[in-house]
Amino acid sequence: MSSVTVIGAGLAGAEAALTLANEGVAVTLIEQKPIRRSPAHHSDLFAEVVCSNSFKSDCPTTASGLLKCEMKRLGSALLPIAYSVRVPAGGSLAVDRNLFAEAVTEKIRSNPLITVVEKEQTELPEGGYTVLCTGPLTDGALYQSLTRLTGGDLHFYDAAAPIVTAESIDSACSFSESRYGKGGSDDYLNCPMTKEEYEAFYEALISAEGVVMKEFERSEIFEGCMPIEVMAKRGKDTVRFGPLKPVGLTDPRTGRRPYAVVQLRKENEEGSLYNLVGFQTNLLFAEQKRVFSLIPALKNAEFVKYGVMHRNTYLNAPRCLNPDFSLQKMPHVFVGGQLSGVEGYMESVLTGLVAARNILRIMQGKEPFRFPLQTMTGALMHAVACSPLEHPQPMNANFGILPALDNPPRDKAKKKELYSERALQALEEYLTQEE
Repeated sequence: MSSVTVIGAGLAGAEAALTLANEGVAVTLIEQKPIRRSPAHHSDLFAEVVCSNSFKSDCPTTASGLLKCEMKRLGSALLPIAYSVRVPAGGSLAVDRNLFAEAVTEKIRSNPLITVVEKEQTELPEGGYTVLCTGPLTDGALYQSLTRLTGGDLHFYDAAAPIVTAESIDSACSFSESRYGKGGSDDYLNCPMTKEEYEAFYEALISAEGVVMKEFERSEIFEGCMPIEVMAKRGKDTVRFGPLKPVGLTDPRTGRRPYAVVQLRKENEEGSLYNLVGFQTNLLFAEQKRVFSLIPALKNAEFVKYGVMHRNTYLNAPRCLNPDFSLQKMPHVFVGGQLSGVEGYMESVLTGLVAARNILRIMQGKEPFRFPLQTMTGALMHAVACSPLEHPQPMNANFGILPALDNPPRDKAKKKELYSERALQALEEYLTQEE
């Protein structure tokens, strides 16, 4: 078999390199450490976990647990290592981050089929199969090379609003209408607030605790998009005359214009997910849940993604990637990790795993995998690479991206159980057919 180049030894790159080598493919793994570290990294080890040490829930009836089940079936190389250095964390898979990185590094360096080259990659390779996993802090000459290739379809900062499931929005406290009747009548869901409700929300918002930003992010993050909590601190009515302005809307319950309105916009074609318009935020996740649940229509909201504001280079995947996450203009290059537009540790590992598996299939004269949309893997890749949004946000695994169940039960726990059962059955049937 031909050799494969993997650029970047983070979670996605390490997964791709080990998966390929375990199948007998020679790998050249290019990593810029220790010559140069990104501002977020602190060691020269591979697969360094820089934020939380949790890989989220391990329960199959959660989205992250289902994703792990699918990754096990696909033969992930990093998951067994993660389990071997697991630390107590209830139902979550959490790891000793140092032992994890040390174990992954040892596996890679001791593998005779993996050649580690310590250098900074400055441009995309013209030939040969490549897995590009340089992460959310991709910059410098390689960033410029990607910019030229994609025509600028890269996002340099991730300023994302929270996303909630449609079924968790209280329909008794919301209504569909576009301002002044422009556009489709169901383009937006409006969540009205009275003066008393708004004032309670406002006080909670300006006193909520935010994320302490890293120094390298602090100077630039607010230029393009101001967090709603920062905007609110400029005056009690600032957000009410900004993203929460009620003009052009009439609450059908009262026949009058509301005091303030939070608008929700569809996040996908199915209308199963909605984002909070103008709610880019740097609040802690727990604070987002507490404060935004004060909005009457969102009192029972299920947040599948919380708002974030941090430096994060990622591709506008629908414009740049094929459904198998290869570059449209350089199909021999597969993109993995957060650079592809996924969010989360395990999601990043998944993209490295799928890139490796697809390259193996192509080498064998087969078509790349097109996983069923009923699987978390297939749904996540579809949500990223085929998003209808002009400016898609990074996406993590969540049940909201899966196709709806036929005759779904009212019980949420049972519904998630059925999602999981359907996904694993669909994956098994697909792989049995393909293998």
